[in-house]
Amino acid sequence: MVVRIATFNVENLMNRFDFSGFKNNLNKDRTLQLFQIQDEEQYRQLEQARTIAHADDTRQLTALAIAETHADILCLQEVDNIGALNAFEFGYLFKMVGEGYRHKYMIEGNDSRGIDVAVLMRETTRYGEPIEFVKMTSHAHNTYNDLGIHGPELALLGIEPHERIFKRDCLEIDLFIGGMPLTLFVSHFKSMGSPRNGLDGRASTMPVRIAEAQAVRRIIEDKYASSGGSADKRWVICGDFNDYRERIIIGGDSLAGYTFEPVSEPSSSVDILLEGGFCENLVERRPVMDRWTLYHTRGPQERHLCQLDYILASPALARSNTSAVPDIIRRGQPYRTIFPPNQEVERFPRVGWDRPKASDHCPVAVSLNMV
Repeated sequence: MVVRIATFNVENLMNRFDFSGFKNNLNKDRTLQLFQIQDEEQYRQLEQARTIAHADDTRQLTALAIAETHADILCLQEVDNIGALNAFEFGYLFKMVGEGYRHKYMIEGNDSRGIDVAVLMRETTRYGEPIEFVKMTSHAHNTYNDLGIHGPELALLGIEPHERIFKRDCLEIDLFIGGMPLTLFVSHFKSMGSPRNGLDGRASTMPVRIAEAQAVRRIIEDKYASSGGSADKRWVICGDFNDYRERIIIGGDSLAGYTFEPVSEPSSSVDILLEGGFCENLVERRPVMDRWTLYHTRGPQERHLCQLDYILASPALARSNTSAVPDIIRRGQPYRTIFPPNQEVERFPRVGWDRPKASDHCPVAVSLNMV
C-alpha cells in the first residue's frame, strides 16, 4: 500500500494584480523599470498586461513540474486562494494529468501578501487505494504565549508574546490511506529577508524560524501525547522551511569552469525538528551534492545551491520505508541555475534564462509504503 506525496512552492500562484510597485520600486518588475510611466493609471494598465503575458508560460511550466511528481497528494506553498487554485487546476494541471486532484484544502493564514499553504489530493492512490479525508486543523491562530516559546531573541526583534507564531500556517490534515492513518503537517516558514542589526538575512530572521519549528514539533507532540507518543505514528511534515542545514557554494565562472564546495551549517531551524530522532529528513538519503531544491544568487560573489523544501517522515514511516529516496524535479529550473557536474537535465519547453520557469523552487516527491 503505497502513497506518493510531493511538496512544491509554486511561487506566487495569484489571481489578483499587485500594484504596489507604483509607490515602492522594490516591488516594481524590472520590465516596467525600463519605461517612463506617467501616472498610476498607466502603471496599472501596463502591470496587468505584463502579468498576463508572463503568467501563461509560467503556469504551464508549473503544471509540468507537478505532473512529473506523479503525486497522489500535493502540498503546496504560495497559493493566493481557493479560486486561484481551482483556476490553475482546471486550466493547466488538468491538461497534464486529467481529472486528478479533485479535492483541495486550504485556510487563510497570516501572510501579509495573502499567500497560503494548500493541499491537493486524488480520490485514490495510483494503485487504487482510497484516500479518505478525516479533518483539517489550522494552527495559524497560535501565539507564542499559547505554546510557551517566546524568548529574548524574539523580543530583540520586537516580537511580542501575544503575536502569532506562524508567518503563514501549520496546516494539519488527517487522512486514511487504504484504511491506514496518516497526518500531514504543511508549513511555510519565515523568509530570510534582508540583513538586519549587523546580521545577514538568514541569521537575523533565524529566531522566527526556530520558533516556528518548535511550534510544529510541539503541535505533533501534543497531538499524540495521550496515545503513546509520536514515534510510532504515521505523519509527515512538508513544506518550504526557508532554511538549510548545508549549502553547495559555487565559485568560478563559465570561462574558467565552476567549482562546487559542500559546506555544513553550524545551526539551522530544521535541526529543531530532527533532534533526538524526532523525524527524518528523507532528502538527506540522497548524495550530499544532490539534495538541493533552490539556486540562490545575488551575482557572481554570492551563489549557492541548498535544500529549502522538505519532506520529514516520522520514525515509524522512516523505519518502514528504509529504501524510499525522494525525487527532486529540476526540469522547470531556469537556465541561469548552475548545476553540479552530471546533474544537468533537459528543461521543459519554453523555459527561459531567468523566466519563464516553473518556480524558483523544485518539487520534492517520495513514495511511502503505509503498511
